[in-house]
Amino acid sequence: MKTLSLSLSLGLGLGLTALAAPALAFPVTVQSCDREITFNAPPERAASNDVNLTEMMLTLGLTDRMVGYTGISGWNKLDEEMREGVAELPELSERYPSREVLIGADLDFWFAGWNYGMRVGGEVTPDTLAPFGIEVYELTESCIHIMDRERIAIDDMFTDIRNLATIFGVPDRAEALIAGWQADLAEIAETLPGGDPLRVFVYDSGEDTPFTAGRYAMPTAMIEAAGGHNIMDDVESSWTRVAWEPVVERNPEVIVIVDYGEVTADEKIAFLRSNPAFSDIDAVVNDRFVVLEYVEATPGPRNIDAIRALAAAFHGE
Repeated sequence: MKTLSLSLSLGLGLGLTALAAPALAFPVTVQSCDREITFNAPPERAASNDVNLTEMMLTLGLTDRMVGYTGISGWNKLDEEMREGVAELPELSERYPSREVLIGADLDFWFAGWNYGMRVGGEVTPDTLAPFGIEVYELTESCIHIMDRERIAIDDMFTDIRNLATIFGVPDRAEALIAGWQADLAEIAETLPGGDPLRVFVYDSGEDTPFTAGRYAMPTAMIEAAGGHNIMDDVESSWTRVAWEPVVERNPEVIVIVDYGEVTADEKIAFLRSNPAFSDIDAVVNDRFVVLEYVEATPGPRNIDAIRALAAAFHGE
C-alpha cells in the first residue's frame, strides 16, 4: 500500500474527525523526553520548527491551530508540496528563533527538538519558554541530547504523531495514519532478500569531516527497515561529525546523500567521486548513491516512502 500523500493524509484525518467518537477528554498528559506535560485544552496558537516537524502538524490537519512555523527557509528546505501546505502560514524565523520571536507571536505551543530549534543551554528551551505560557513538545529523536535512551526506531516517529494528536484532541487521525504506515512497512519487509545487510553510510554534509547519522538518528532505523546496516550505528550520538578514516575502513557499499542547503546532492556526490581518498570505497567504485531529501531523512511522515525507496535502491525493484 502506497503511503498517503500529504494532501490525502490531511483529507483522511479531517474526514475521520467527523465520523469518529467525540473528541478526547481533557486534561491529557504526554511524555516529552524526560518530562510529563499536561494540557487542559488543545493549543490554539501553535507553531513548529523545521520542515519535518511542520509536516507532522500538517499531516494531522492542525493548520487551523497554527500561527506559523520556524527554521525552514534559512536552510532551503521547502519543496513544492510543503510550500503548498504552509502557504497560509507565516514563517516566524528563517532559522532558529529567538525567545522574543516566539513570545511576540503569542504562542501557547511549540513543537521543536534539541538541535531542531533548541540547543542545550540556549535561550530557547522548555524551561525558558514556560514562564511565558508556551508549552514545548520535544521531538523524540532529539531526546538523546538530554537523556539516555534506547536506540532509534521507526516507532519514535509514530510516538510523536500519537502524542501530537493527543495534545490536539484528534487521536483517531494518528491511529489511521499509523495503521497505514505499519501496513506499508510490513509490505516492504516481505520484499527484502535474506543474507547480510548492505553496509551503508549517510552523508549529510561537510568535506573536512562528514556530518552523518549515528546510532540515535532516524536514518539508522530507516536503513535497517530497508535491509541495510548503518556503518556508524556504533557512534553513541544522533546527527554528528565523525572522521573520514573509519568511513573508508568500513567501506560502505551504498552512500545515502541527504539533500538540502546550498551544497546540492550532485555536488556532494562529485566531491566523493573526485577525492582520491575515497576511490576504493565500494559505493564510489560501483556508483551506488541514493539521494534523500532532508524531510525524508529526518523523523516525519515521509520516512515510510523513503524506506521503500531505500529498499529498491539497495536490492533492486
